[in-house]
Amino acid sequence: MMDLVFCGTPLFAVPTLEKLVSAGFRVKLVVTQPDRPSGRGMEMAESPVKRTALALDLPVTQPEKIKNNDEFRRQLETIAPEAIIVVGYGRIIPQWMIDLPPLGNLNLHASLLPKYRGAAPIQWAIAMGESITGATTMRIDAGLDTGDILMQSEERIAPEDTAMTLSPRLAQSGAELMICTLAGLKNGTITPQPQDNTKATLAPILKREDGLIDFSRTAVDTWNRLRGFQPWPGAFTHFRGKVLQLHAATLAPEVAVVAAAHFTIENERLLLGFAHGTALDVHELQMEGKKRMSARDFINGYRPKSEEALVST
Repeated sequence: MMDLVFCGTPLFAVPTLEKLVSAGFRVKLVVTQPDRPSGRGMEMAESPVKRTALALDLPVTQPEKIKNNDEFRRQLETIAPEAIIVVGYGRIIPQWMIDLPPLGNLNLHASLLPKYRGAAPIQWAIAMGESITGATTMRIDAGLDTGDILMQSEERIAPEDTAMTLSPRLAQSGAELMICTLAGLKNGTITPQPQDNTKATLAPILKREDGLIDFSRTAVDTWNRLRGFQPWPGAFTHFRGKVLQLHAATLAPEVAVVAAAHFTIENERLLLGFAHGTALDVHELQMEGKKRMSARDFINGYRPKSEEALVST
């Protein structure tokens, strides 16, 4: 079996690390981000990959930087891995590291490249209304997710999916794909395919303002963004001078005309209007400073009026 170095940080990367070990690959070193303050107490927290590596009794290193880190470079050169596996590591891989292993630096990316290059491919695929996404193994080059494609597998996005339900499935299918990719590279059955840059789309890191509801969009567009931007930044607007966060909603296909940026109560349903007469049936929401509540509790507690406009700024 091959000698490997594994670079990863988030929970998404854990199934690949576990699958590599269970398949018999020799993971000589796990590279992950340094411990960071987390939670209300801001206590130092280990990454999910570090916790998994320690449980598997694998050596771990957490360099603050890697590009001009001579000690880290000597460590990898001493190991002389046949491949470096990179899954959500969170650092740009320097050229010296790209050039080191004979099989290259192999990345698992959670989209069907060249679509959704960037830091948030799962979130943006749902937000943009895709019904199919998938996982790609690729050979890292100096660009942003621009390297040659090695293998791909598709994954259906169900109407009820959010980023939180889709991510674990892609992590598992992607882990299997990485095992198949390593086997294919070893026996010479994979022909790397250059990406068609003319078909590339971007999936940039999410910002707080991505969750701000734009009532000039349709209800379908907003519903997709609500599902995609979970658990953060979600979908929010302002009501009576305070932030109002939507937590759960479905499309309301059969309703009377609901004015955009207004609530309408119909048969105890809380409907929120969007462009072109479309609406969402809101099920769960949260006023700033309050706990999450059902639509019924919101109706009873705040008694929204149909002439009251919500604002998106």
